Amino acid sequence: MDGRRSQFGFGPGSTPGIIKNLLIANGVVFIGQLLTRSAGGGDLLSALGAVSPMEVWVDFKFWQPFTYMWLHSPFSPLHIIFNLLMLWMFGSPLAQLWGDERFLRYYLVCGIGAGFLIASVPWVPVLMGFWPVDQGMFIPTLGASGAVMGVILAYAFTWPNRTLMLIFPPMPIKAIWLIPFMLFMEYVSGPSNVSHLGHAGGIIVGWIYLVREGQTPGAPTIAAMQHKYRRYRMRQKIRAVHNEDRRKRDQDDDDRPNRFH
Repeated sequence: MDGRRSQFGFGPGSTPGIIKNLLIANGVVFIGQLLTRSAGGGDLLSALGAVSPMEVWVDFKFWQPFTYMWLHSPFSPLHIIFNLLMLWMFGSPLAQLWGDERFLRYYLVCGIGAGFLIASVPWVPVLMGFWPVDQGMFIPTLGASGAVMGVILAYAFTWPNRTLMLIFPPMPIKAIWLIPFMLFMEYVSGPSNVSHLGHAGGIIVGWIYLVREGQTPGAPTIAAMQHKYRRYRMRQKIRAVHNEDRRKRDQDDDDRPNRFH
């Protein structure tokens, strides 16, 4: 919306070459997964490339944080469809603005960074002695969701006031609120096998990357958020003082004797 007219459309106007290549790469790997499925239901690519905390840091499969983001569940086509749809919709305008090289670098950093967080964060409470190693350390994670969440974050920081119309539920939302809304819906009603750590990892890594890169003015720093919070607290105090003055004036008016004519 530009103040004079509103434009509505589904998806971007054009698809940059880097987005086409990423879509094709993910699609080719997914076909490879389907072709290598065994009688037991698993597939060779997922067995080798999905990331799990135990395999990365105990079995030394350090390639997994690099390979998991190209794999998707062969049991649920919606997994790859949703990820690639989000990549196409939000990545295309971003790639057009940034250029192929900058976009690809950011996409890979978000995905690989999320992969290392998936492999590493579960070890923190174990190493601190809060709980022992359990079956969760062996669960594999796969999918481009971490990288895609980083792309959506960059889109929201670049065009924070752009209005998006959601399909489920059918409601308009500002781009800056899309990530919090998605995380909330994922927590409340998302499937149980969603990697919350992977999604959060892509967001955290993307945020740090954008701030350090310094080419996205909409990416807030810690100092900027602290400054906004201090301004918010100051406005709250000023509003409280004004309300108290108004209350006292109203009380004085009530206590003043009335004259009738």
